[in-house]
Amino acid sequence: MGKDYVPPAVPGRPFELQMLRDPETAAAYLNIAASDADPAAFLQALRKVTEAMGGISTIAERTGLNRQQLYRMLSKYGNPEFKSLQKLLGATGLGINVVAAEQKRAKYKVRRKSGNRVQG
Repeated sequence: MGKDYVPPAVPGRPFELQMLRDPETAAAYLNIAASDADPAAFLQALRKVTEAMGGISTIAERTGLNRQQLYRMLSKYGNPEFKSLQKLLGATGLGINVVAAEQKRAKYKVRRKSGNRVQG
């Protein structure tokens, strides 16, 4: 090996798609994207997960949505309906889960009393 030898790198895109085939990794990836203030970040991440899970055609078959509708929904300016988003996530083996926002981000205090009642 000469000093100019540089070992080949792992191509980014195929490796990324391979990693996103794992539902737990895909869920974490989407959660991070959902925390971004720009909704387009979530749609871009969802496009990558869709591609990793078989592509638009495969997901269209699984959801009953047509390909054009999926392309529009996942475009930069897409605005998917909740029902369509649920179908898409379900077809990829994922789902939606709502968690409490951090108190700092939510700008309110949560005080709990016994019996799990929440006061603001």
